[in-house]
Amino acid sequence: MKSTTFPELYTKRLLLRRLKESDAVNIQFLRSHDAVNTFIKRAKTNTIEEAITFITNINTKIDNNDILFWSITENNSSELIGTICLWNFSEDRKIAEVGYDLHPNFQGRGIMSEALSCILHYGFEQLRLDQIEAFTHRENIPSKKLLTRHNFILMEERKDEGNLDNIIFSKSRN
Repeated sequence: MKSTTFPELYTKRLLLRRLKESDAVNIQFLRSHDAVNTFIKRAKTNTIEEAITFITNINTKIDNNDILFWSITENNSSELIGTICLWNFSEDRKIAEVGYDLHPNFQGRGIMSEALSCILHYGFEQLRLDQIEAFTHRENIPSKKLLTRHNFILMEERKDEGNLDNIIFSKSRN
């Protein structure tokens, strides 16, 4: 079943919207900048062409109902400053993983906290997820603080077999 409309989500300061090809420069920055990728194990996006391919692939996955991936923009600007997604859905679509990144110039302002609150509400209330997980590097202090602030619980017994440096947090629907 294909999704017909992508959910644009609004917060006090932010618009979470679908990726557009015009986001390519900022996607290339986020997916190649050392500070953004310090704790993320992924191949760098080194060119605008690679960024456009990434955007096309993400939008295909959205159309196939495999992923929900939002550009984070401020309400008064169309410029992408970060991304947040729900992906890696369980087969029964009751569990999903959240992932996020944010331009260094916008970190420390509560933007990701605001975006995460919005996505948690959407995931639990609209998608009726039972659980949302987050995999983060054990040394990524800001990410661990963000997750703890949003009542995620460290799942000490779980391991990320694909990256043993990651720890896994989980939040269940209230």
